[in-house]
Amino acid sequence: MPGRDIGEVILEVNNISLAFGGVKALTDISFAVREHEIRAIIGPNGAGKSSMLNCINGVYQPQQGTIALKGRTFKNMNSRQVAEMGVARTFQNLALFKGMSVVDNIMTGRNLKMKSNLFLQALRIGPAQREEVRQREFVERIIDFLEIQPYRKTPVGRMPYGLQKRVDLGRALAMEPQVLLLDEPMAGMNVEEKQDMSRFILDVNDEFGTTIVLIEHDMSVVMDISDRVVVLDYGKKIGDGTPDEVRANPDVISAYLGTTH
Repeated sequence: MPGRDIGEVILEVNNISLAFGGVKALTDISFAVREHEIRAIIGPNGAGKSSMLNCINGVYQPQQGTIALKGRTFKNMNSRQVAEMGVARTFQNLALFKGMSVVDNIMTGRNLKMKSNLFLQALRIGPAQREEVRQREFVERIIDFLEIQPYRKTPVGRMPYGLQKRVDLGRALAMEPQVLLLDEPMAGMNVEEKQDMSRFILDVNDEFGTTIVLIEHDMSVVMDISDRVVVLDYGKKIGDGTPDEVRANPDVISAYLGTTH
C-alpha cells in the first residue's frame, strides 16, 4: 500500500447520472479524489467505468450531477476546455498517430502550451522556433523519464504494444496535468510490461506530483498501487475505500472479486 502525502480534495464527482435513451449508464455516482492520490475505479465489464471517465474529461455531458476541479465546476465543457483546466487522459484503445515518431506524438500533447499561432509554428521562424525548441526540450525529458530514448525517431506503429502504451502516457504527461485519467493502462500487457507500467505510474505520482484516477481490471495491480478504490456495478457505486476495505466488502466480493479472492 503506497504511503503518500495525500492532500486536500482536488476532484469532486457529485451525484452523476448518465443515460443513453432508456439505458442508464451511471446512477447517482459520487466520490472525491484527493491531491497526490492514486484513485482506482473498478467493476465488471459494463459497470460504467469508462463512461465515468468520459464525464470527467468532457466527452459526455451527464444529465444530472456536477464535477468540479479545485472547486471550479465543469459546466457544459468539451474535452479541450477540461484539458485546459488541467485534466489529461490516456485511452484503452490507443489513439496515437501510428505513422509519426515518438517525439512528434508526445509533442502533440504540448499543443495547449504553445503560444504562437499555427502559421508561425508551420514556418518555424522567430518566436515560434524558439518556443518549439523549449517544448521539445520538455518532451525529451519525458522520453528520458519513460526510458524510451532508443525509439525517439521510430514511427509508433512499429513499436511493441507495451512501449506504445508508454508513448500514450508520455503524450498525456506532456500536457502537465493536475489530474491524469488512465483508462486500463495495463490492458493487453504481459507480466513484465505491467510491472514496468506500474512503476511508471507510481513515479509519475511521486516525481511529478500528479493526481491519478485509474481504471484497471488487474486486481493485483489495483490493490498494490492504489490509495483508495471506488467500485461500480451496473452503473451504481457499491463500494468505496482503501484496498483492504474494498477487499472485505461483501457487496464487492459477490459482484466482482469473487469468493476465491
